Amino acid sequence: MGPLLYAAALLLLVPALYTYAASVIQMRLPRLTNKRICLLIAHPDDEAMFFAPTVLALTRPETGNHVKILCLSSGDAAGLGETRKKELVKSALQLGLRSEQDIWVVDRPDDFPDSMTATWPASKISALLSQAFIPPTPKNASTKDTAPTAAIDVLVTFDSAGVSSHPNHISLYHGARAFLADLMRGRGAFACPVDLYVLSSVSVLRKYLSVIDIPPTMLSVFLGRGGAAKKAGAGRRRADKEHPASLLFVNQLVGEGALGAAWGAMTGAHQSQMVWFRWLWILFSRYMVMNDLKLEQVS
Repeated sequence: MGPLLYAAALLLLVPALYTYAASVIQMRLPRLTNKRICLLIAHPDDEAMFFAPTVLALTRPETGNHVKILCLSSGDAAGLGETRKKELVKSALQLGLRSEQDIWVVDRPDDFPDSMTATWPASKISALLSQAFIPPTPKNASTKDTAPTAAIDVLVTFDSAGVSSHPNHISLYHGARAFLADLMRGRGAFACPVDLYVLSSVSVLRKYLSVIDIPPTMLSVFLGRGGAAKKAGAGRRRADKEHPASLLFVNQLVGEGALGAAWGAMTGAHQSQMVWFRWLWILFSRYMVMNDLKLEQVS
């Protein structure tokens, strides 16, 4: 009976500790408020499979944020592009976006093919982001003497490992960095108007620990905050309350914005993608329950 009692105690203790940790994170760690935010993804379902905790946190009404999603492919590798576009809209609205007009899907397969082998050119991603979010420079205006402006305050996307090493995901990271570099070219005297936050990739083992990964995630965030803030402090944009060096979003197990909302966005909206291994991801992936993001420094 001893092992059974220990197992039962563990089953009760882990959810309790996780719930407590989630409450502490929500109350005490930095968050973004009153920001215009764009989530840059590669495929319909990325917002649910990888970024659900982020979207649920950033779209909470009390934050005052306005979140948009820009998806650079329709996910048409299997000929389901039109279906997947609709699924993305449904999922995004379930995750808290305000309206269908806040979900944009770019359907340019020659430039951004849905492929496990294709790398998307950073220059094309940068050009698209510039077209979407950067107002044209007035004629006869000197670029170096004009402070850069943008229609967004925050850009969120994958990091250099792309969570799953998918080349399309990794391309977004390099494209987002190129966008900020292009925006700031010749304007070194000014602060960049857009913060770039990237989703941290973890080892395969941690990726499938679900709620059990909360202790190493919190440790990583707390240990990394000091170093990241010091590094950011040496640059043009200082890590502070308005521009925190790291963000951690954790879904509660029950209640508003809970784990069920993340699961529902995937299972209820992206039905065309619900093959057997997606169920394993939903049940075991830590990305369904927590996201840790880092402020990227672009010189």
